[in-house]
Amino acid sequence: MSAETQVPTSFDVRDLSLAETGKRRTEWAAQFMPVLRSIRKEFIKRRPLEGVRIAACLHVTTETANLMITLRDGGASVVLCASNPLSTQDDVAAALVREYGIPVFAIKGEHHDVYYAHIAAALEHKPQITMDDGADLVTTLHTKRKDIAGEVIGGTEETTTGVIRLRAMAQEGVLHYPIVAVNDAQTKHLFDNRYGTGQSTIDGIIRATNILLAGANVVVAGYGWCGRGVALRARGMGANVIVTEVDPIKALEAVMDGYRVMSMAQAAEVGDVFITVSGNKSVISREHFERMKDGAILCNSGHFNVEIDLEALHRMASSRRPVREFVEEYALRDGRRIYLLGEGRLINLAAAEGHPASVMDMSFANQALAVEYLVRHGKELERRVHPVPEQIDRQVAQLKLEAMGIEIDRLTLEQERYLASWSEGT
Repeated sequence: MSAETQVPTSFDVRDLSLAETGKRRTEWAAQFMPVLRSIRKEFIKRRPLEGVRIAACLHVTTETANLMITLRDGGASVVLCASNPLSTQDDVAAALVREYGIPVFAIKGEHHDVYYAHIAAALEHKPQITMDDGADLVTTLHTKRKDIAGEVIGGTEETTTGVIRLRAMAQEGVLHYPIVAVNDAQTKHLFDNRYGTGQSTIDGIIRATNILLAGANVVVAGYGWCGRGVALRARGMGANVIVTEVDPIKALEAVMDGYRVMSMAQAAEVGDVFITVSGNKSVISREHFERMKDGAILCNSGHFNVEIDLEALHRMASSRRPVREFVEEYALRDGRRIYLLGEGRLINLAAAEGHPASVMDMSFANQALAVEYLVRHGKELERRVHPVPEQIDRQVAQLKLEAMGIEIDRLTLEQERYLASWSEGT
């Protein structure tokens, strides 16, 4: 800890003695986040967030740590809590507190009540900006801390599930302040959701089980950007990929991409590994458990642990036991066994380390610039969900290309005039 850094008086992490390890890993991740690093340098010079109070409810990882440090160095007063009970890296939480002076309320494996107590602790900061991944912070503020809603200028949302919830709040007219949907930035969902989720989900499954995917029937439930990424990576490992969908257009796209597409009822009979990435509840339910092979493996990479009907699985089981870390065996009454990974929570964060830093670089660059945008313009915006301004999206893409040493062409004046005109034809 530097002489200038003071340990916050209020925090809740597992063990501060883990801080040195967390600091080293945070510094390692920073090497692969050149876009965020360049924004941090600018923030240090300009201090655009001077005195702004921020409450962030995000996965507590090395990448998130670098985002928090960037916001702090921009002048903000930041508090962080976890957006999922199993996604916290305890050494990183300790490092943020001891080495960087940022209050953190997060412990990996925390009980449901502790999880919400930590959100409540973050809201005690009386934020002017909220940052969310799943909208639990925002919904808690709107239901239990309406007294501080008037102080909030705006918020950001990181994931598809959260954006869906927030749009529903705006539709019902209950959203108290504007939200920028960072998830919907092209430099987020085209890369983070596809390449980040794809790689980290497969990483989590293999770390938890040590199974061979080559030759296995892997069922991917949902063919959004996350599902596309998971299917792509599973196929790259030699798996036979089956996609299930409710959207006929996405299902048709999966067929055209070379995957087998069928209903979950059909897939349940042939699948070896099931991965849910739909954003909806009970995508795998009792009727599917009843059809599954002995030894079927279930996991989820959607934000909440509702995609697999866990209550139905509990009722069907004659016994349950852990067989490996993050692997629980459910023995059914007919003698079959079904294996659940990571309690049905985000497998890429429960059993692995989440997305690689190089892809989170773009997502969190969007977050940092969106926060600056809200500080400047939040009071002018309607109380609804807004897209990331296109200039921010393009700025992030350009910075990423420059960091990779890649040059691209620019339109000539003649080309710009042609694209803006209608008079030239054949």
